[in-house]
Amino acid sequence: MSKFGRSLFGVSLLLTVLLAAATTSAEYYNYGSALDKTFLFFEAQRSGKLPATQRVKWRGNSGLKDGLAQGVSLEGGYYDAGDNVKFGLPMAFLVTMLSWAAVDNRKELSGLNQMQQTLWSIRWGTDYFIKAHPQPNVLWGQVGDGQSDHYCWERPEDMTTSRTAYKLDQYHPGSDLAGETAAAFAAASLAFKPYNSSYSAILLTHAKELFSFADKYRGLFTDSIPNAKAFYMSSGYSDELLWAAAWLHRATGDQYYLKYAIDNAGYMGGTGWGMKECNHFYFLQADYILGKNRQGMSYLVGYGPKYPLRVHHRGASIPSIFVQRSSVSCVQGFDSWYRRSQADPNVIHGALVGGPDQNDNYSDDRANYEQSEPTLSGTAPLVGLFAKLSGKLGSYGGGYSKPYQTTKPPASSYKATPTRYTPKQSGAPIEFLHSITANWMAGDTRYYRHKVIIKNNSQKQISDLKLKIEDLSGPIWGLNPTGQKTTYQLPEWQKTLRAGQTHDFVYVQGGPQAKVSVLSYY
Repeated sequence: MSKFGRSLFGVSLLLTVLLAAATTSAEYYNYGSALDKTFLFFEAQRSGKLPATQRVKWRGNSGLKDGLAQGVSLEGGYYDAGDNVKFGLPMAFLVTMLSWAAVDNRKELSGLNQMQQTLWSIRWGTDYFIKAHPQPNVLWGQVGDGQSDHYCWERPEDMTTSRTAYKLDQYHPGSDLAGETAAAFAAASLAFKPYNSSYSAILLTHAKELFSFADKYRGLFTDSIPNAKAFYMSSGYSDELLWAAAWLHRATGDQYYLKYAIDNAGYMGGTGWGMKECNHFYFLQADYILGKNRQGMSYLVGYGPKYPLRVHHRGASIPSIFVQRSSVSCVQGFDSWYRRSQADPNVIHGALVGGPDQNDNYSDDRANYEQSEPTLSGTAPLVGLFAKLSGKLGSYGGGYSKPYQTTKPPASSYKATPTRYTPKQSGAPIEFLHSITANWMAGDTRYYRHKVIIKNNSQKQISDLKLKIEDLSGPIWGLNPTGQKTTYQLPEWQKTLRAGQTHDFVYVQGGPQAKVSVLSYY
């Protein structure tokens, strides 16, 4: 099994998230905003000639000659973490995770207007992998020397370290890396199929060829590319072969791949990928990352009022090439920028840092790479997570959503009362059941978490429900704003309410409850 990441975040998260949820004050987060920032991190990691649509303006073109010394163009792709190496394994994992989100969370991403951004992020990886797979049994698995790269602290635009490219072929196999890349191609072909069928077909061809290569010529990629061992050590390739077969079956419907997975699952270690819905734990994980922890800090850089300022990242820690145009040399980077105590000159929005230690402590220190370095493989799963949670709650505003300050006088308690609305025009009665599910003090103000259940008490379906919500001073989840003041509607994933069906929404504010009424419906 391949080992991704070099941080303590995954371990400490499992140990501390439940405790943190019980010991911190209630806060609520805008997953749609967090999702958008995550895509900015992937843009900051781009290698090659950057497009005109690039939003991370402190980055410039880099790695334009990658692969040329070996007679192949390997421009493009993503840098792995805070370094300037393009490791194939975490990059393939990134593409697979993004594609999985695009396939299984298409409705949520489309509702958030993020599907195009998702596809662009996928394609920046797949276009590179197409170049890296010029023949059926050849895969260029890495660009850059991890050892020499880590001895220098340079912006990618200034790189002077080796850009050696490393190849897998039938004499130098790497079933784990080739298998993960095959899975990435297959998953991406599904993601693009509704939008670009010809590109989808190209990706699927590469997926099939790479799977055959990975299966026929067995071996660990770290045996063929020893330079990667210190960074991404692999102990087996069985899971990647099964993973690739599963995605190929889903992409093609070909029973061969399903039979392969079933027949080989036993001796390859099984396919224990079944997942149960655990919505509460999803929220706990996301909220912990975004600030609901003992540090009161978002571990997603650029999100919220408090986040890491000294990220272990070369490009973020040195002024932009457009600000300081003279080159920053290998040693100069360490002396002038790596060791400085000030915050990074460039905020690398959307980067998930390594995170807290086993005691839930975090040191905002650039030299502490285990805690302060972001990685592709660590950040990649957040796209599906944030999209899923945004879909469950609807969208609200932008930026960081915490309980807002209010000008209303503080009060010790308010009693929420059930509200019933029966329209005068022909149609079914709509009932609102209003309750307070939590309250807490922040300064001199007591805040309340209000839950409102909308119930269709009629015998027929209603649609296009528009609500008017007055005296709302805080964030709201579970409804979408219409663009008109105080007017809200059901989220994209629930356009209608069947007879007897309910829909919940939640808002947080100090003072009395908001006034909820019906404007219209069909």
